[in-house]
Amino acid sequence: MNDTNIPASEKYVLTIKEAACYFGIGENKLRRLAAEKPTASWVILNGNRILIKRRQLEKILDSQDQI
Repeated sequence: MNDTNIPASEKYVLTIKEAACYFGIGENKLRRLAAEKPTASWVILNGNRILIKRRQLEKILDSQDQI
C-alpha cells in the first residue's frame, strides 16, 4: 500500500485515531458515539473498522453545544 501523507483536513474519511486528533475528542468517546448510532450518516463500518466521514461530523459538531 502506498503511504501518502494526506492532511486530515483533506481526507474524506478518518480513522478513529485520526478523528480524535482532528476534532479533539477522545477515541473512546468517538467509539461510543459510533456504537450508539452505527447507521448515522457520519459513520462507515468497514468490517470491524469504524471510519468517520469528516465533513458530516464537522457539520454535526458545529450545531452541538455539548457531546
